[in-house]
This record gives sequence, C-alpha cells and structure tokens, in this order.
Amino acid sequence: MKTIIGITDAGGQEVAKLLTRLLADEFVLYAKTRNAHWNVEGHDFYAAHLFFESQYKQLEEIVDTVAERIRTLGHYATGTLHGVLELTHLTEVSRTKNDSCGFTRELLEDHKTIVEYIRMNIKITADQYDDFGTSDFITGLIKTHEKLTWMLAAHLK
Repeated sequence: MKTIIGITDAGGQEVAKLLTRLLADEFVLYAKTRNAHWNVEGHDFYAAHLFFESQYKQLEEIVDTVAERIRTLGHYATGTLHGVLELTHLTEVSRTKNDSCGFTRELLEDHKTIVEYIRMNIKITADQYDDFGTSDFITGLIKTHEKLTWMLAAHLK
C-alpha cells in the first residue's frame, strides 16, 4: 500500500523495517513480562504479581501502537510468533527459580536493549528518511521505557 503521509516509498520501506524489528522486541518483552506476572514466586509474590501486571499492560499498548505505525506507513505488521522470534534482538530465558529479582534483572536488560535500539534510530528516521512522525513517535516510546526501567531498577535496590 502506498503511503499518503509524504514519505518516499523507499523511505517508508526502510522505516517499516526498523519498526518491524522494534515491534518484535516489544512483543517479546511483553511476553516475558506476562510470563513474570504468571510465574513469579516468593515472599513478595503479590506485590510482584501486580507490578508485572502493570508493566505488561503498558507494553501491550506499545505493541499495538508500533504495529499501527507500521500500518500507517503502508506496510504490514509481523503478527506471528515465528516472525517475531526471527526479528527480535532479545532472547527467551529459561530459569530454574522464578523469583521477582531474577525476572526484574532480565526485564531491565531487555528494556535497556530496546532503548538503545530506539535511540540509534531516532535521528535516522528523521534525517535519512524525512519521517519526523516516526522519529517523534519512537522518542515518546523511550520516555515510557525509561519510566518502566526506573521502576524495575528501584525494585532491585
């Protein structure tokens, strides 16, 4: 589908590729946060259970908005687990202990990975592809990830 928002077809294609990788990362982080919510154990179970729930709900919203931005650019969003796992920068981790600190450390690192990827692409989307809308959009995502990261880091103190 041809975009009608003033970005060249080639630019839209490249930005969609960047966003598709981001969508994969966001989806994996969402799934890992859901997993933490479902499987956390320990003396702080109830508080951690609620904490991870609040985080996955915010990530669920991010996943949806990234997919919609891809569609706005005239491309299709990856919606299969196979496709997501092929594109993500993140890894799934098997654990032997489902404590809140272990989940929190893992999720914290994933948020940092996503923030680094977004930072790397803010200027690229604006400067190389004249897509200031996506540049602004992903800048907003950084703010959300920074807040989620702060909350996770505070849990570990």
